[in-house]
Amino acid sequence: MSNVPAPKMIFVNLPVKTLPASIAFYEAVGAVRDKDFADDSAQMLRFSDTINVMLLTHERFSSFTSRKIPDAHETAQVLLALSEASRADVDATTQKALAAGGTEPNPKQDHGFMYGRSFADLDGHIWEVAWMDMEAAMAAGQGESATA
Repeated sequence: MSNVPAPKMIFVNLPVKTLPASIAFYEAVGAVRDKDFADDSAQMLRFSDTINVMLLTHERFSSFTSRKIPDAHETAQVLLALSEASRADVDATTQKALAAGGTEPNPKQDHGFMYGRSFADLDGHIWEVAWMDMEAAMAAGQGESATA
């Protein structure tokens, strides 16, 4: 019997100023539209079977919370992260984001066993894209310090 819980899904809800432009951006990065969850104020896109991004107009997003929507170009509440299978995939995903109008807000990080870059979408939401050699990380003692 395994102690590992069954996979859960995550739905990242992001407020966006221009829904069609944001949809095009996320499709360029590799997300796929889910036509079953879409209307004039929202669009769900899938990165995988378990990772989903729900783009919501500011009006629609505001229907879920009374909190002010910050300008993500000036403030950060979260840093979102996606894993990739290789360093080359990290670079490819970041390049797709940049070609679609995103920016690279942080310098690349290369720690040998882990490599990452970041991009900000059209509304300034920051995504970290990373690859990690788990065996090398464990050998370097990184797994223990991350969970301690």
